[in-house]
Amino acid sequence: MAGTILNMITVAIGTTLGLFIGHRLSQKIQESVVTGLGLVTLYVGIDSAGQTGNVIIPLISVVIGAIIGELLDIEHWLEQVADWLRSRFAGGTGEDDSAARTRFVNGFITASLVFCIGPLTFLGSIQDGMGLPQGFQQLAIKSVLDMFAGMAFAASFGIGVSFSIVTILVLQGGLALAGSLFGQFMSVPMVDEMTAVGGLLLVGLGLVLLDVKRPRIANFLPALVIAPLMVAVAEALGINIYPFG
Repeated sequence: MAGTILNMITVAIGTTLGLFIGHRLSQKIQESVVTGLGLVTLYVGIDSAGQTGNVIIPLISVVIGAIIGELLDIEHWLEQVADWLRSRFAGGTGEDDSAARTRFVNGFITASLVFCIGPLTFLGSIQDGMGLPQGFQQLAIKSVLDMFAGMAFAASFGIGVSFSIVTILVLQGGLALAGSLFGQFMSVPMVDEMTAVGGLLLVGLGLVLLDVKRPRIANFLPALVIAPLMVAVAEALGINIYPFG
């Protein structure tokens, strides 16, 4: 959990700095900053998606994950969480000032997803939970990157980005706990396919940040669980998931 705690601290520092400087930036600068983040997110997502050894696995995972996510309406529940956080800690009612609410919710969800579905999140958190030093090192690198991203996000989206710290605690902490309990049973292909699916979700986030398309990315999150489960089942049945590798 040490890496997760460090990540929370650096995001807190970055978002605080972003909130202080955000009002000093013009609307055009804020839009350009978000576009830049979108381009980088798109690149990282494509690079991570290339981790797959068999594109059929992320394909099936994303399709099934999307169906499950839409049935559960995960994005709606995340918006509800954002509304509760805003009304409880940011002085909003969740009903008044729809523009401020939208900005808060978008900041919270976008930052939460960017910070928590990247490639370093999975491998770093799991290895950190297993007590491996490289896990903490990877999360330390991620923490520095997230600090600057948090600064830029907060300058553009406002205080909602700060509450992504809660998501980091829950998701990265959960991955670290899973690593401490089940990390020894996770094979490299399982982590690779989970990373590839995460990369595809980052591509979707990049499209959101670039204002090209607004897919409900949160509803694809179940795919992150389905991918390693598919690999685990295939390995248990002795099926070669990389026939061309």
